Amino acid sequence: MTKGFWGSARTQLVRGDGLDGGVRIPQPRSVPRYRGVWIPQPRSVPRYRGVWIPQPRSVPRYRGVRIPQPRSVPRYRRARVLSGPLPGQVRPADGSDDRGAGRCPLRARPRPDNRGFARFYGTGVRAVTVPKSLSPGVQRGCGDSSVARVLSAGCPRGSRAEAEAMEKELLEDYRFGRQQLIEIWGHACAVAVTKAFPLPSLPRRQPTLLVACGPAQTGAIGLVCARHLRSFDYEPTIFYPKRSPDPLHRDFTTQCERMDIPFLSYLPTEVQLINDAYNAVVDAVLGAEGEGTEGTEPCAATLATLRHVRIPIVSLDVPSGWRAGPGDSGDIRPAVLVSLAAPKAAARRFQGQRHFLAGRFVPEELRRKFGIRAPPYPGSDCVVALGPPGGAPEPLENESEPGKAGAAGKPWKGEPDLEELDLGTAGKGAAWTSWFNIDHPGGDGDHESLAAIRFYFGERVCARPLALEARSTGWELPAALGQVVHASPERGFRCLHREQPPGKACANYHVRFLCPLDDVYWSHWSAWSPCSRSACGSRGVQSRSRRCRSARARSRLKELRCRGKATERRACSAGPCPEPSWTEWGAWGPCSRTCGGSGTRSRRRSCKPAKRSPPCPGRAAEAQECHPPPCPADPGRVPAAGCALRGTVVTAAGAALPDARLYLENRPGEPLARSDSRGRFTAPGLCPGPAANLSARRDGFAPALAPIVTDGSGAAVAHLRLRRLEKPHMVLHPADRVREAGQDVTFCCEASGTPAPQNYSWYHNGTLLAPGPGGRLELRGLAPEQAGTYRCKATSEAGAILSEPAQLTVLAQGRPSCRAEPEPSLVELPSDCSQDAGGSRYYNVGRCPASPCPGGSAEPSACGEESGRCCGVRRMELRQVPCAGSLLPVKVVAECGCGPCARPRALVQGRVTAADTGEPLRFGRIFLGGRRAGFTGYQGSFTIEVPPDTRRLVARFVDGQQRLLDAVRVLPFDRRGGAVYQEVKMLRKKEPVELDGGRSNAIPLGEAGGREPVGELLLPAGAFLRPSGEVFNGTVKASVTFVDPRDVGTAGAASSDLSFADADGEIAPLRTYGMFAVDFREGDSGAELQAGPVRVRMDAGQVRMPEHLGKMKLWSLNPESGLWEEEGVLRAAGGGRRKRKRKREERTFLVGNLEIRERRLFNLDVPEDRRCFVKVRAYSNEKFNPHEQLEGVVVTLVNLEPQPGFPSNPRAWGRFDSAVTGPNGACLPAFCDGRRPDAYAALLTATLGGEELEAVASSPKLNPGAVGVAQPYLGKLGYRRSDHEDAALKKTAFQINVAKPDPGDPDESNGPVYSYRSLRECQEAPVSANHLRFYRVEVDRYEYNVVPFKESDVSSWTGDYLAWWPNPQEFRACFIKVRLEGPQEYMVRSRNAGGSHPRTRGQLYGLRDSRSVRDPLLDNTSGACVEFKCGGMLFDQGLADRTLVTVVPQGGCRRTATNALLRDYLSRHPPLADNNHTAAFSMLAPLDPLGHNYGIYTVTDQSPRLAKEIAIGRCFAGTSDGFSREMRAAEGAAVTFSCQERPPGSESLFQRLLNAPAEALQEIRREMGRSELRRAPPEVMDFASGAPGPTAARRSPGGQRRPGGQRGRP
Repeated sequence: MTKGFWGSARTQLVRGDGLDGGVRIPQPRSVPRYRGVWIPQPRSVPRYRGVWIPQPRSVPRYRGVRIPQPRSVPRYRRARVLSGPLPGQVRPADGSDDRGAGRCPLRARPRPDNRGFARFYGTGVRAVTVPKSLSPGVQRGCGDSSVARVLSAGCPRGSRAEAEAMEKELLEDYRFGRQQLIEIWGHACAVAVTKAFPLPSLPRRQPTLLVACGPAQTGAIGLVCARHLRSFDYEPTIFYPKRSPDPLHRDFTTQCERMDIPFLSYLPTEVQLINDAYNAVVDAVLGAEGEGTEGTEPCAATLATLRHVRIPIVSLDVPSGWRAGPGDSGDIRPAVLVSLAAPKAAARRFQGQRHFLAGRFVPEELRRKFGIRAPPYPGSDCVVALGPPGGAPEPLENESEPGKAGAAGKPWKGEPDLEELDLGTAGKGAAWTSWFNIDHPGGDGDHESLAAIRFYFGERVCARPLALEARSTGWELPAALGQVVHASPERGFRCLHREQPPGKACANYHVRFLCPLDDVYWSHWSAWSPCSRSACGSRGVQSRSRRCRSARARSRLKELRCRGKATERRACSAGPCPEPSWTEWGAWGPCSRTCGGSGTRSRRRSCKPAKRSPPCPGRAAEAQECHPPPCPADPGRVPAAGCALRGTVVTAAGAALPDARLYLENRPGEPLARSDSRGRFTAPGLCPGPAANLSARRDGFAPALAPIVTDGSGAAVAHLRLRRLEKPHMVLHPADRVREAGQDVTFCCEASGTPAPQNYSWYHNGTLLAPGPGGRLELRGLAPEQAGTYRCKATSEAGAILSEPAQLTVLAQGRPSCRAEPEPSLVELPSDCSQDAGGSRYYNVGRCPASPCPGGSAEPSACGEESGRCCGVRRMELRQVPCAGSLLPVKVVAECGCGPCARPRALVQGRVTAADTGEPLRFGRIFLGGRRAGFTGYQGSFTIEVPPDTRRLVARFVDGQQRLLDAVRVLPFDRRGGAVYQEVKMLRKKEPVELDGGRSNAIPLGEAGGREPVGELLLPAGAFLRPSGEVFNGTVKASVTFVDPRDVGTAGAASSDLSFADADGEIAPLRTYGMFAVDFREGDSGAELQAGPVRVRMDAGQVRMPEHLGKMKLWSLNPESGLWEEEGVLRAAGGGRRKRKRKREERTFLVGNLEIRERRLFNLDVPEDRRCFVKVRAYSNEKFNPHEQLEGVVVTLVNLEPQPGFPSNPRAWGRFDSAVTGPNGACLPAFCDGRRPDAYAALLTATLGGEELEAVASSPKLNPGAVGVAQPYLGKLGYRRSDHEDAALKKTAFQINVAKPDPGDPDESNGPVYSYRSLRECQEAPVSANHLRFYRVEVDRYEYNVVPFKESDVSSWTGDYLAWWPNPQEFRACFIKVRLEGPQEYMVRSRNAGGSHPRTRGQLYGLRDSRSVRDPLLDNTSGACVEFKCGGMLFDQGLADRTLVTVVPQGGCRRTATNALLRDYLSRHPPLADNNHTAAFSMLAPLDPLGHNYGIYTVTDQSPRLAKEIAIGRCFAGTSDGFSREMRAAEGAAVTFSCQERPPGSESLFQRLLNAPAEALQEIRREMGRSELRRAPPEVMDFASGAPGPTAARRSPGGQRRPGGQRGRP
């Protein structure tokens, strides 16, 4: 019997010497015989000579040799065939080879799946999964479709000139119209985009595309492309920064606008915004006709942004910035290229994934004339896909990356990206697992170990993963967050807090693994070895290797076999030997003579030699004649004929600065010269010495020095840059310290300003100490009398600033700073539990004060916050509280002690909206000082992490579209950590008016609403200046936006907090009479203009307090410090006349001068020294229990303006302040007066997480006990709530007269108003002292935690296995939605116990009660959003626990339905909780963050309260990303109960389990029968026996009390 192919030695038949000498290999129907050798025919790919011969779709190239595919018998030339199948090769589903048919075997199209792979489908195609990055190699059409083939000998270059010639013939000879060509090309480009990115394959839910258009023809094609994409159901957005005046372009623009295609007014410079918002970018900026313009604006900025985008780019014709002909490629690397009519030569350099040709319309005669040999267009398509670009070097031996078709000669990187991995070598490919998140970043970090994931998820992860990918829960890569992480597919992922930058902690990450779909696969290629020849001009060889690996554990004695070679070689060279070259010329040496006569000077350069090369041509030295100045007696200033000193003076922004005085350094006498309007100056007859410096001074600017540069010919030049004077402000305050006697301590402070402060002084209890070095104060060998407050004062010529006081506590040696006995702290027990005979339901669980412990003195030079030690919980005890029929566990603090301080992050979260329409600020930029800190989201939301050591957080919000004014806010935050919510309002810019710059103009300030203007801005002729100093007399578009304090509604949109630093450095308040922002621009170009000296006139009649007339000043805002700085004084001057009631009255004005340069926000203010503090507290309910105070509440006080005679005017304001409540409330500054109680009034509001709290009612009867202030002082304050006179108004604000307390009256010495010097008394006032109150309207909610935790104080968290929140850095809130069908509102309880963790199984975590809310759209239906403890890691980050959650509604309710998806999920994630009782629902909490489709709502946030609010809002709406204040019970429910009315007098199961649990259990057994009795879980009974009766619950989202039943009753 003849041997088969593999066993035969006669295998020479496939070798040939050329095309004609090749061997024909027929395709018989069975197994042929060649020269007596049997060649078997496998079902898919045949083997010849022991190698696999793949079946490409058209005519492939292997090693640069084409292997044609004739109709019957193929020929294979003398070529080495790749020793493995092409990854992702598509084969017929029936297994046949599909050769010899003379056609494209299959038309397969990729569809990326959700695992990062492309699945190919087509007629007769078996689905094959390959990585997306490898899929382009199998998407080529029939025929030789490479660029080199299309650009044949007739058109060898594909240059821009040839493209223009072809277009000219189309327009002139073939009578194509220009609009017709643009329409054809635009339509073809849109079709190419749909082929490259089909709708089902887009990674984002919305099919968004960004189309960037330029002003030339390619930009018009982009507009047409966007229009057609909109017709193809895509959602394009156009960025068209420079619109062409061409009527055709305007028509295309109008068409897009009428089709509701949005236009971006600016391109976000934050590349991540583009990556997150769009699926791809269409590059139509320059194209072939834009060559040479890539450096001009706005193209340069656009290209600079597109260089860094990570989403695919589709370039039209020629990528922007590339040369159309031969030459270098630009920085843009498109993934798709669409060539118009014919590929340009630049297409040879294209290395992307897809290349399309849009030239089907080109007539055949024109194709032949220009030598275009395009492949056949499929069907009726107007575009055809071309193959990989030509010009790739022929590989030496398997040089191309395995599985990456058409990418020859590209070596692997040492650390390949995931998209570059050779996944095709795994035989059947590879696939990503689902995402895993078993840990949260508590303890020392976030640990996602592979062993732990396998423990919980078993076989969902393969034995040997190929790769690992980690992303945060916000879908950010670790590199984007700047975090240090460790990742390994063998061990897993970990992130440690101690390795992160200061002030940052690890984010919460989830991971996934890449698993092979086959057992055996190749490892990654190693790096290429060094070249065997290193000498220049020589050639050598380098190699790389890979290993055969197995996904399963195998015996070491069994050899693994992978298809392909384990080693590759390729040619290498060190490059040609360099030519000799000169270095750059050195600097000119000094002149041989210093003065008088003439001399010489020289310079040199050196030669860089090369091997076997002649020396460098030219000279190594060069000499020049020089002419020094005459020898004078005064070397600093040399008057001489022909000498002159010239130069310029500009601002820090580069704008010309006029009227600057110039001096020689250290010679402050008469100025040498003054700068003119363009910043230029000339000092004739001055020849400075060789080492002279020039000084410049100007009012309002810091002095500057610059060297005088002279070339020896008598000309001297100096350029000076002056920075605006800025008062110092503190950037580092001294921190509190605790030390023992005898230890050392160091205080530090630092101030910033212009010029930088150099003088620092320190004060102890107000007494000046000896100045220390810089901003440091070191105290050694501390004594008890050195305790007290320490302050730092920084001084510069611009002013002074004082730091906040730092408290130094000096303890006697051996005296403990942390008492072991805990302080009392009460928690509310369930209604059926009491701890004493009196029936009290409050239990003392104890607490440890978060006071600092003594720090060490080993490093007295340390500055900033100490990591230090603080008083905290050292030991807790578990106790049992007797309840009705059960014992309730509770953990109490047994002992306190010093330990590491908790450092929770301080955050400010909120939303930025327009003040007039509520439109969110989308993608606005956020600055902290001068540093960009982030940007707002699509809905205007933001999160700012407060930097360490910050005392005053100043944030600036900038609208990139310049529709809204920049908003500078001083944001209050909680220094102890946690999140504070803030609403930020931005004023809309006033519509500009056109002014004639050559004439005088006047702009009124505050004329809106029919009011008389507060003043006016007077602009003389020639006041407008370009940055160069040139006077602009053309048309000016002037926008002046005035914030009018006569409208109290504008207080929330005003900038900063109206504070300034006085002469002593104290932060003092201002009382505003109006602020205005200016914006001057050229009418044609829109370029920004400055304004020279202008006048501000203020109507003195608008100043209602006569003593303010002499103190009125002009101020400008420093956006970095948030402080107002003085610009000038307003002085009284006569004015004109005005008519009032048919009479003429003389008007008096306050007039001041102003220059408008860098700063554009100004204020008309008066310093106010009559100040007090107002004490405010917030409570969780109307009971006003001292231990139920709310922390983290933002309280805002608006000072209202008095009228003549001091009656308050509620329609005007003068100042506003905000503060955050702590454990002892908050003290807010306010204006006050001791002569008249109603001299000043204040309006107070309070918000918590965006929810407004209610104030105590003032009508129909005022209750002093509820208000919190005793009579008669309450009557003097005139307390009245906002609905006092109109019940329809909101109840969330109150107004008082800020009556300064009389020190001689004991009734007024106990608050709530304190004098300005009594701030400490206000801060330390006991809860029994008078104070004003807000409270939260909470109805029918109850929460109980076994381990006590105060959500408003993150530092109260205790690490315990039974803690409800396992991580104090990140809080995950989980809610389940319950639908109840019945005529009432029902109380629903969740009992949460340990489910799968061995340490907590069966132990109680806590209880949650919530009353259902009626659905307004459904009769007899309500819904309840009930919180449960999320599953996940416990505090030690060791093992995860799936909480056993039992949900029981009150009343006679039975479970009628369970969400099908939730039921299926729980069944696929065992173990299952018993659910055999129809009156309850039990489950083991899922570890995955499920959504509304399951009826589970999960939100993670740094604030537990905010996480709950967001989750409840989504639960009410029944969506995963929405928010509702009305219950939608039918949407997104997890379980449904049907509740029936009970006969009068009968008890519900819920009540029977509370009152008589044994009898209730017996009744349940009788009803369920013997079979049900055997399966009945004890958890349901244990849960019910511990159920409390509700007393308080969450406020409904609507903020109103809901009718229907009394609190706590069914």
